[in-house]
Amino acid sequence: MADIALLERRLGYRFKDLGLLDMALTHVSAIPTQKVKSYQRLEFLGDRVLGLAVSNMLCATFLRAEEGELSRRLAELVRKESCTEVARGWEVGPYLRLGEGEIASGARENHAILADVCEAIVGAVFIDGGFDAARKLVESAFSARMHAPRRPLRDAKTALQEWAQGRGLAAPTYEIIDRTGPDHAPHFRVAVRVDNMPPAEGKGASKRIAEQEAASSLLSREGIRTNQ
Repeated sequence: MADIALLERRLGYRFKDLGLLDMALTHVSAIPTQKVKSYQRLEFLGDRVLGLAVSNMLCATFLRAEEGELSRRLAELVRKESCTEVARGWEVGPYLRLGEGEIASGARENHAILADVCEAIVGAVFIDGGFDAARKLVESAFSARMHAPRRPLRDAKTALQEWAQGRGLAAPTYEIIDRTGPDHAPHFRVAVRVDNMPPAEGKGASKRIAEQEAASSLLSREGIRTNQ
């Protein structure tokens, strides 16, 4: 077993009950050869604690954000991909307790397992040190991601529509201005218009893709950020 004190330093938290950390690192496949329970219950708890801690962090950071924006930011931060990245940052792979079959299949790098372990560790810290300790762990691990989302919080069409509505403008309208190619491989060129603003165009292999490209082009031209 790798040095557990090193993992605690990466987490920024020292456990009073190391059994909780052991449990958070134990996959159900290891149960036949281990005397501790698997991380499943801690994962269930940690998922809820993570959601609360991230919601608290978002409300304290984005003071003017409305519920819809906060919800989108929350969904982006607590999604499985984000939890996997956090677990990788903690380098939990060598510490995982796994069955022989899972070890052979490379489960130490399995995305789903790493995401589950991230949530389980949050749950373990919550039990061991209370919500304040769990909150600090979450803020340390997720704060940078909160300020720099990996993907737009809204698709371009939604962002453009919300922007227009927020300024009392008519909803954007889309028009196919060109369609080329055979039926099995068409190519569309679409224009989007918002009131008296100059139109913007987008191209794509489907009408939907071209509309998204057109909306993205208009947003970019007007300097509208879609991560807000």
